[in-house]
Amino acid sequence: MTQPLEGVTVLDLTHVLAGPFASMTMADLGAHVIKVERPGVGDDTRAFPPFKDGESAYFATINHSKQSIALDLKAEGDRAIFERLLARADVVLENYRPGTMEKLGYGWDDLHARYPRLIYGAVSGFGHSGPEALKPAYDMVVQARSGVMSITGEAGRDPVRVGASIGDIVAGMYLVQGVMGALMARDTTGRGQKVDVAMLDGQLAILEHAIALTTTTGTPPGPTGARHPSITPFETFHAADGLFVIAAGNDALFAKLCDVLGLPLANDPRFATNPARCENARTLKRLIEAITLDRPKAYWVEKLESVGVPTGPIQNVAEALQDRQILARNMVVDVLGADGVPKYLAAGNPIKLSDMDDPKTRRPAPLLDGDRAEILTWLDAPAGDGPSARKNKT
Repeated sequence: MTQPLEGVTVLDLTHVLAGPFASMTMADLGAHVIKVERPGVGDDTRAFPPFKDGESAYFATINHSKQSIALDLKAEGDRAIFERLLARADVVLENYRPGTMEKLGYGWDDLHARYPRLIYGAVSGFGHSGPEALKPAYDMVVQARSGVMSITGEAGRDPVRVGASIGDIVAGMYLVQGVMGALMARDTTGRGQKVDVAMLDGQLAILEHAIALTTTTGTPPGPTGARHPSITPFETFHAADGLFVIAAGNDALFAKLCDVLGLPLANDPRFATNPARCENARTLKRLIEAITLDRPKAYWVEKLESVGVPTGPIQNVAEALQDRQILARNMVVDVLGADGVPKYLAAGNPIKLSDMDDPKTRRPAPLLDGDRAEILTWLDAPAGDGPSARKNKT
C-alpha cells in the first residue's frame, strides 16, 4: 500500500511540541523526517518526564519514526552538511523565534533564492508578522490571550487551561495542513512557499461558536462548565455511580430522551424548543438527574444508545486507552525501543486513508545524532534513492 508522503524529505529543526507534532504526523503519512538537533543537548523534551529506562516517554511518543542528526549551524563543517540536506529536502520546519533563522543565513528569503522548490514551514507563538511577532509564547499564553481560557471552566470561577496542550497541537495541525497545501501547489508551479503558522492564530480559529455569539449578541460568553451555551440538554449528568454525558442536540432527540427517562416534558412549553430549554436549563437538569441518580451510568448509556441519543461515559485516560472503539480504530500503538521490542504506548494516526497501511507499531524515537552515518550515506547516494529508514517501515 502507498503512503501519500512517500518520497518527501522533511528537515525538522523544531523542538518541544508544536513542530514535532507536525513532523510526527508527516512521518505517519510516509515522509522521511530528519530531526536536526543541537549537539549534546538535542530537543528539550529529551529531558522531560516521565522516564522509562532513563529515556523520556514524552519525547519518544512525539518523535517516533524519525531520524536524528546533531548539527551546530554556526560551525562551518556542520553548515556544509546542513546545506547538502537542504539540497535534497522538500520541506524544512522550524519553530524558533522569528529572526533566528535569518541570523544563521537560513531564513525564508535566503533559502527560497537558493532552493526555489523548498517549502519552508514556520510555527511560532505570534507568527512572523505583526507588532508582537518577536514575543515569546507557550501554550498557556495563547490559550489565555485568544479567549479559549475565558470560556473554559465552571461559571463564576476562575478560567482554566484546557488540559491538553491545544495551543501547540492545533498549531501543529495547521502547520501540516499548510505544508500539504504548499506541496500540492508546487506540483503546479514548481516553486515552494513559506507556511507561517502562529499558535495564537490557531486558537482564535477554533473558537467558532464563541465568535458567533460575541459578534451577534455583543456580549462575549463566559465559562459554562460542561454545558453547551446554546444547546440543551448538552452536558454532564449524575448517575448512581458517577457522571456521564447527554447530548440531545435537537427536539427529536430530546423527545427520545424523555421517553427513555419517562419524563412527560417533550411538549411542556418550558422545554418543547431548544431556546426554551436553554432558558430553563437548570430546572431541566434537576428533573433529569432526579431520574438518572437511581441507576448506574452504564445503564443509562445503554438505554440512550439503544434509541440513538448521543451519550457516553466520562472516562479517564487509562479507560480511554482500553476503549473498544478506540482500539478497533488502531488508535493505540506500540512504539518500539532500540531493541525492536515494544516499549511505549502512543496515540495512533487518526488519519485513515484507504490506500495507506496503518501499522500497529512505530519505529523507535531516534537517539541524539543516532542516524548520522546513515544520513551521510544517503546524502552520498544518487538523488531519488530512498533511505533505509523508509524502506523498512514497520
